[in-house]
Amino acid sequence: MDYTTETQPPTQPSPFEYAVEVMSTIRRRVGRVFLGQTSVLDQVLAAFLAGGHVLIEGKPGLGKTHLVLAIAQTFGGAFKRIQFTPDLMPSDVTGHTLYDMGALQFRLRRGPVFTNLLLADEINRAPAKTQAALLEVMQEVQVTIDGESHALPPPFMTLATQNPIEQEGTYPLPEAQLDRFLMKVVIDYPEQRDEEQIVGELLTGTGLKAAEIQQVCDVDGILAAQRAAASVRVTPEVIAYAVRLARATREAQGFALGAGTRGAISLVRVAKSFAMMAGRDFVTPDDIKSAALPVLRHRVSVAPELAISGQTADDTLAAIVNNTEAPRR
Repeated sequence: MDYTTETQPPTQPSPFEYAVEVMSTIRRRVGRVFLGQTSVLDQVLAAFLAGGHVLIEGKPGLGKTHLVLAIAQTFGGAFKRIQFTPDLMPSDVTGHTLYDMGALQFRLRRGPVFTNLLLADEINRAPAKTQAALLEVMQEVQVTIDGESHALPPPFMTLATQNPIEQEGTYPLPEAQLDRFLMKVVIDYPEQRDEEQIVGELLTGTGLKAAEIQQVCDVDGILAAQRAAASVRVTPEVIAYAVRLARATREAQGFALGAGTRGAISLVRVAKSFAMMAGRDFVTPDDIKSAALPVLRHRVSVAPELAISGQTADDTLAAIVNNTEAPRR
């Protein structure tokens, strides 16, 4: 009796499995050039998956530009950088129209916001009118020039930086504008071992440069990953937990202003990204906890008595997370 062995064709990964693999590869490759900042990288990628924008606060020289350029390289996206200064005009950000004498017509000159990843360096250096122009683009994902709207190419993400040290001559973002950012990520100095590796690779030329990172996917692959993250399941119990955390900030004695409903929505959006990056298609309470500080720290205002005591918003938020009961499943 003859037995025929049939070779099974290789199974194709599902869209969700493909998205998980893409983001895992991106994380691994960017981590090779952005050393010692694993949590910062995870938070920025989570915001990217959620389709949000990030405010990065940290001292100069810690690789923020390197990070954004490396992420853009992984999917072949466009990257542009704006150095915000007191004389920067809104049209320098969004673009403007010019009259072409040869063609006898107006032509659109697109500003640097027409890109996939935009690094807005030291956003608090520019006056309020210029800040508002960028924040409007972030909210609407389109630019209006001379009454005509122009959609930005997806995906679009703004990473704005602030220097926590030098405040002279700056225009601090008001709370209502800070709320436009999905997350506020704090970047600190790397550990000594990581810093030694960074310095050694730079001086010897042995390190991998951001421009040398191998592309992982194209723009469509990133958009598919964003759709996969949005499809992650979240139970009513976990949603209720996110809402309780946001409401607890409004009742905390250390805060003069708590997070609004957008804060609770953002908690769930970022938690979905964290879940997908972990390979899960459902959100756990731990995902909400991981999102709590970067999502809420810029949506609260510290009361004067708390500031005098030396405590920070993160200290109070951590206490809220510890004291708020999480669902058991």
